[in-house]
Amino acid sequence: MNSLRVFFVGGLISFRGLFNWLSPWIYIPSMLVAPIFQILLFAYIGRSAGVQDDAFFVIGNAVQYSAIPCLFALTNTVAGERWTQTLGIVLVTPARRVPLFLGRSLPVVVNGFLVSMFCLVVSSLLLGVHIPGSAWPPMVVVVAVAAASCTGLGLVTAAIGLRVRETAVLSNVLFGVLLIFSGANVPLDTLPSWMATVGEALPLSHAIAAARELAAGASWSDVSGLVGTEVLIGVVYAAIGLGGLRYFEAESRRKATLEIQ
Repeated sequence: MNSLRVFFVGGLISFRGLFNWLSPWIYIPSMLVAPIFQILLFAYIGRSAGVQDDAFFVIGNAVQYSAIPCLFALTNTVAGERWTQTLGIVLVTPARRVPLFLGRSLPVVVNGFLVSMFCLVVSSLLLGVHIPGSAWPPMVVVVAVAAASCTGLGLVTAAIGLRVRETAVLSNVLFGVLLIFSGANVPLDTLPSWMATVGEALPLSHAIAAARELAAGASWSDVSGLVGTEVLIGVVYAAIGLGGLRYFEAESRRKATLEIQ
């Protein structure tokens, strides 16, 4: 019961404590308007270059943009507390670390899911992209899996945030890597082999492929393998992140670097 309370209540309080002070209007341009312009940019570049159709760029970029909330928010729920010098207060409690950190991931997953779904719906309407009605229910599942998988990578960057002083640059670099390597704008099979290999090992790439197949008329059974692979990738990154958080917490205690002065 205590672990469940830490997971749900603790995660929500942490998310609200670090982000609720911002004006809600800041959320609109950063999380809702910016991704629409990213989608429009790549869609019109694709039109000018005569490669792919609008649906390719709408789905790819809508799913990929979950990386912004999933990477930045989760990293800041840990690294941000180093700056406010409250992380030590949290970690001195006897709360189990897995529900403590995974609980902070849940609001991030929900936020990433909502951002991606908003982008997918709005950009489809703006560009006249038709997605069959039967594809939307499994598409919702795929987008949720994508957000959870990318949040697993966010746990890794959160762990790194216990060692380095600045994480915004790292999150920006990873966002750019996912933009290029995930197949959001360039099909993986047209990338150099080493880039395609890296892309297949990163979150989002399999979810993007599954979402595109669903929009093209594929059934859930056709994409279940891709979705399962995406889940596995997310679990692996989450395990690495949780292990890294445990290791760097111990190192920070030993070297007195838990908080930033």
